[in-house]
Amino acid sequence: MFFSKQIRNVLAVGLLGGLMALPGLSAAQDKVISTQGIDATGAEVVSTKQVRSKFDERFPGLGVTEVTTTPFPGLFEVRIGTDFLYVDQEVNYVLQGSLIDAKSRRDLTAKRVTEISQVDFSTLPLENAIKQVKGDGSRQMAVFEDPNCGYCKQLHRTLENVDNVTVYTFLFPILSQDSHTRSRNIWCAEDSATAWKQWMVGNKQPAVAECETPLESNLALGRSLLVTGTPAIFFADGSRVNGAVPAEVLEKRLAEAAAAAD
Repeated sequence: MFFSKQIRNVLAVGLLGGLMALPGLSAAQDKVISTQGIDATGAEVVSTKQVRSKFDERFPGLGVTEVTTTPFPGLFEVRIGTDFLYVDQEVNYVLQGSLIDAKSRRDLTAKRVTEISQVDFSTLPLENAIKQVKGDGSRQMAVFEDPNCGYCKQLHRTLENVDNVTVYTFLFPILSQDSHTRSRNIWCAEDSATAWKQWMVGNKQPAVAECETPLESNLALGRSLLVTGTPAIFFADGSRVNGAVPAEVLEKRLAEAAAAAD
């Protein structure tokens, strides 16, 4: 699990500042933080709201998205966007990394990342996307792309060998001002799908054009879906994958999404 530079920096400062205030280990052991077992006498019930408040005190400005319980008694999950941390009830200890279920050998952190990445494909405003149909177009995928993204161009080279798919491209200009200008020119072209393909596959510059665009709406949509880089690919079953993937992986994900819809 990799964390943003901002989160790492704030955690480092907060931890250094808070080490002197940590209670002794014996004090931590004396606290009952679980109601599991036959005798719950003296058990302490801790709410996620309390944990969130203490986390905010220790690490102000990180922008906690949510705090939830975990299967591990006394361990709480703190989500910051797509990043996950684990803390005790007093937020005296912070863990970075994956939480593993040793019995099932499941990566519970990866499972949570998958859960929060899901999207209801039917709710996507496809009218704000460039539509390209190959073959019968029976399989669907939506992609957030920046026209200056090298990995996006790699994805389009891969798509040359994929058939029977409809691709909805949400122009998502995040790399530079030129990305925004080029996205506008492509969207406002007489045939935006052709202009988009010619640029991404043939490197043909789109002609200057101006019109009303959905670019700001696309940026807001991407942020709401936790899109932080391009390409971000969403499949019809709600699953997603980030980055350019090989043709065999793309085919597998499209097939799985189509099967889930049947």
